[in-house]
Amino acid sequence: MMKIAFIFGTRPEIIKLSSVIRLSVREKIPFVTIHTGQHYSTVMSRRFFRELDLPMPDYNLNIRSKAPWRQGDHTGRMMMRLEQILLKELPGVVVVHGDTNSTLAGALTASKISTTKAFTGFDIKLAHVEAGLRSYDRSMPEEINRIMADHLSDLLFVPTVKSRDIVLSEGVKRKKVFVTGNTFVDTLYFKRPEWSGNLPGSPDKGGYILLTIHRQENVDDKKRFVGILKAIKKIGVDHKLPIIFPAHPRTVKKMEEFGISVSGWMELMEPCAFTEFIALEANAALILTDSGGVQEEACVLLVPCVTLRDSTERPETVDVGANIIAGIDPVNIVKSARVMLSRKRDWKNPFGDGRAAERILDVLVRQFGRKK
Repeated sequence: MMKIAFIFGTRPEIIKLSSVIRLSVREKIPFVTIHTGQHYSTVMSRRFFRELDLPMPDYNLNIRSKAPWRQGDHTGRMMMRLEQILLKELPGVVVVHGDTNSTLAGALTASKISTTKAFTGFDIKLAHVEAGLRSYDRSMPEEINRIMADHLSDLLFVPTVKSRDIVLSEGVKRKKVFVTGNTFVDTLYFKRPEWSGNLPGSPDKGGYILLTIHRQENVDDKKRFVGILKAIKKIGVDHKLPIIFPAHPRTVKKMEEFGISVSGWMELMEPCAFTEFIALEANAALILTDSGGVQEEACVLLVPCVTLRDSTERPETVDVGANIIAGIDPVNIVKSARVMLSRKRDWKNPFGDGRAAERILDVLVRQFGRKK
């Protein structure tokens, strides 16, 4: 059988690759897992992998970003370490996910090694899970990462028909592209018995608004950050709903640096474990976020969402009526929240049936599974 190298570095990547890794264990497909350390905490990681029923990574690289503007340094240091590991492990396929610097580093390293096949005889295939997403905003490092990963990949596992059409329009060959659904849905269904309350809908739910905000363009600019928070405070007051905010450590650091206090009107809390956060999402009246993954999660959980950005790489959430892209204008954020709080939760989940991992692994085995 082929040997797979799974490369990841952030919690969303681990969540969305977890179903493919668990299935690889079950099907006894050889693999190695490499954690770049892009987001890493020893205590949180042990808990996180245990919660998702995953083996601890075979490699932890602990490669952190030195500064938001040092993207090349961050990606390059990952590539040097990944090259050493891949040449040692000799996987047949590298699997990356999404749009992080870890994604780009894994994709570039695998592709560059394969260009030396004439010298080494070694050829690594590259598979990109959650391919085909586009925000069309190239000021976001994630947009550059996802475009490059897509065009380097031998296999593109896209979550929806819309994302398939995007990569086909960019010249990717149809035979490389497979619509699988989103692997988040697999994980959501896998952990369903452990959330408190399951899906929303009963009268005692919906007693708060859930906030997540962490993107550097929102939290590194004091004027912009303060304006967003003022809008959120007004939403809470207008609708008599408390605001719950599991705060990213980087966001807390910026709040302290800027002297921003939310005491008295917002419940600030530590980042949650996966099932705890899903329960918070599922029971919220409204989700306010600048996260791409949270937009998907809200949509699947039938919870209205307002996105605090000017663009989204998840247009399916808007198309089905689950999400509004409010931008960062406070007036528009307040207006968008009012609209979504009154919206009926009857949209159709566009992200699949929870069997994405089966489709992905089936393609990998058929394409590269057995040596001749």
